[in-house]
Amino acid sequence: MIIVVVALYLRLADETPIVNEDPRFQKIAHDGSPLSSWQGPWACVFDKQQKLLWEVKRDDESIHDGYWTYSWFDGVRGVENMGDCYFESDRCDTLDLIQQVNQQGLCGLTQWRLPTQKELQALLVNNDRPNENQIAIDYFPQLQRGDFWTSTHSQPLITRYRDINEGAAVVNFQQRSSQVLPYRNAAFVILVNDNINLVNFQ
Repeated sequence: MIIVVVALYLRLADETPIVNEDPRFQKIAHDGSPLSSWQGPWACVFDKQQKLLWEVKRDDESIHDGYWTYSWFDGVRGVENMGDCYFESDRCDTLDLIQQVNQQGLCGLTQWRLPTQKELQALLVNNDRPNENQIAIDYFPQLQRGDFWTSTHSQPLITRYRDINEGAAVVNFQQRSSQVLPYRNAAFVILVNDNINLVNFQ
């Protein structure tokens, strides 16, 4: 009887875990290959609902570290190098981050960009964990609590920023809110890519 039980345990332990795949999100490895929901590490997340690929933040002091912040700059509008980042870079602004991630070819792709306000707000979900971001934190574990830049720019500023004239929109996942901040402010960034071959992510 003991031998049968041990043999059954060893056979089950050898089998691949049976996990229901998430209906919305899929993990993607650094080389662009899809992963199951129980596998890792992953570098990107494919949003099946929006048909977008999202950068996954880390805690490793690389260009993808979730603690770094950036000023908003697109090469024409905004303010250069007013963020707070320590990887090997000349600047801490959104344009420099985008250029470096595209040069790296994250998840086998270039053309990474800032998300629109609508795209970023679509990541909001109902999360019942107290004081956590209202997102799928099992897929985006290193997104900080704070403001995230969007590509939505040239927006009028109000209240204490009124004298600066305009800025870009941010989304706060913890507060489920949006506002406009001056380009010079330091905020978090998560990049997105819609230049993908959907066949690879079905």
